[in-house]
Amino acid sequence: MKYNFDEHVERRGTYSMKWDGGPLMKEFGMDLEFNDKTIPIFTADMDFACPQPVIDALHKVVDQRIFGYTSEKCLPEYNNAVIRWFRDKHGWQIEPEQILYVDGTVEGLRICVQAFSKPGDGVLITRPVYGPFTSAVEGAGRKVVNSDLLEENGYYTMDFEDIAQKAKDPNVTMFTLCSPHNPTGRVWKKEELQKLAQICLENDVILVSDEVHCDLIRQENKHYPVAAVADPKNIVMLTAINKTFNTAGLKCSNAVIADPDLRAKYKKAAGMKMPTPFTVAALVAAYNEGDEWLDQVNEYITGNIDWVLGFMKEHMPKVKCRRPEGTYVLWMDFRDYGLSAQQIHDKIYKNANVILEGGSMFDPDKGDGFERVCLSSPRPLIQEAFQRIAKEFEGL
Repeated sequence: MKYNFDEHVERRGTYSMKWDGGPLMKEFGMDLEFNDKTIPIFTADMDFACPQPVIDALHKVVDQRIFGYTSEKCLPEYNNAVIRWFRDKHGWQIEPEQILYVDGTVEGLRICVQAFSKPGDGVLITRPVYGPFTSAVEGAGRKVVNSDLLEENGYYTMDFEDIAQKAKDPNVTMFTLCSPHNPTGRVWKKEELQKLAQICLENDVILVSDEVHCDLIRQENKHYPVAAVADPKNIVMLTAINKTFNTAGLKCSNAVIADPDLRAKYKKAAGMKMPTPFTVAALVAAYNEGDEWLDQVNEYITGNIDWVLGFMKEHMPKVKCRRPEGTYVLWMDFRDYGLSAQQIHDKIYKNANVILEGGSMFDPDKGDGFERVCLSSPRPLIQEAFQRIAKEFEGL
């Protein structure tokens, strides 16, 4: 089946955080004006229709007409679909008992913080990084221990010397990895993952790896699940169909934990987690029948990325941005314009009426002057957004 990702699917009036999110943003203290001309390309979901097999599976759930208590453990299809996907796509062999349903990756992070640390402990993160890596730690009364990523010409790497030094602190009990990395778009090499895993293992630090972007990869790159290339006994993997198949609202994520003792601690902290019947149906259909859609959406997203990078090179050459190896996000550095973060914000958010996500959300200390954009929308919408933005920076 050939999918049309240029199709505009109207999302206003559907309780969409992305398109109807003005009141919600104000609750969070952000002065953003949403109107019918606003182009929001800040939220990490897609404006593409889901794969047809997923839609068909959800219709079957509706047609059954009963939406009672549901467990993914009642039948083998759920675990089998997860196992098949990661075996065939990523060369990672998972056992059924290792799969634990969780209603969202951020919730999975919160559970891990509760399970594998105690109040006052340190949790290592690498900024810039997805904001909930910070909030999940601080919200639980733990201490963020940051190791800045090293950057050269927009290419980010982990500072293993600094990580190793900080991991030696007995109060540091957990490391959260974003793989592929949000917002820089790095797809970590096998050797990088093995080196990080060895540091954590040697220092009794639990490695929690958020791999929800693992299927959104440029063709020339390869994603390695860290538990597939390193000793998994101190590793917790967080996976999901949410980013891959645009089903974030169905809250379908899984923690995969090989070690029985770690798994028991996680289960105790998590309590009972029950998916909806829609969640189970979506995952089984996506992982069993979503390959064709994913191939096409990856090709389309790559086209979006290449168009934006070419456009910025011609019309906004002061913006520094490296082509991401994975994800659908761009991490854009506006600092060469010599403007404050507020001035950049006003030009983009207020004047151009395009909503991005400011860099301080990913690095409160060094993020000013950066903006993250999600290029998971129809290309005509992306093109209009960047034409508006470029107009605001003409002559600067």
